[in-house]
Amino acid sequence: MAFRAAFIAHAPDADPEKHRCVVETDRYRLTVVLVRDQRQAVEVSRELVEEGVHSILLCPGFTHKDVAEISEVVKGKAGVFVARGDGPSSRLTAEVRRREGFSR
Repeated sequence: MAFRAAFIAHAPDADPEKHRCVVETDRYRLTVVLVRDQRQAVEVSRELVEEGVHSILLCPGFTHKDVAEISEVVKGKAGVFVARGDGPSSRLTAEVRRREGFSR
């Protein structure tokens, strides 16, 4: 059985049905899904856990409240983690995200 992980990221024009991919080896399966908002993130998280995902990594755009809501939805069936950068890295990417229409 492979370790199953997922990465969920925000994009203002995302369609989680369309914007997803899977990369896998015999022992590791990574699913990447883009979502437009928190509602979609919660639904995708619920689906991923039902599919057997062990770990969900969220992009830095998720707030503490968002993370808590997703943790509640997965009910301890998967670990929930957040990718965070240092201050300079966050400022660098924030400008690009603002320019490209990301809401967070």
